[in-house]
Amino acid sequence: MDRAEAFAMLKEAAVEVLAVDPSAVTEEARFKEDLDADSLQAAVALMDIEVEFNITVPDDRHEYKTVQDILNRIVALQAPSLSATASES
Repeated sequence: MDRAEAFAMLKEAAVEVLAVDPSAVTEEARFKEDLDADSLQAAVALMDIEVEFNITVPDDRHEYKTVQDILNRIVALQAPSLSATASES
């Protein structure tokens, strides 16, 4: 899975769990400020992401302020080489 596919899946999960317009879910979007997610919604979103991607996201939720923060973690957990490629661009 490449970064674009991971983002598409993450976006779909965010739209479903947070009930936001798909256009609001950008990599720069902040969960609390931009997507109006409360702590319960953020926890549910993370659980859905773990199931969807078959990964375990460390319980450092305070580190995940933006969609990009989660996307970077997903990519790193899925394939470390994707993370390196994305940071080079």
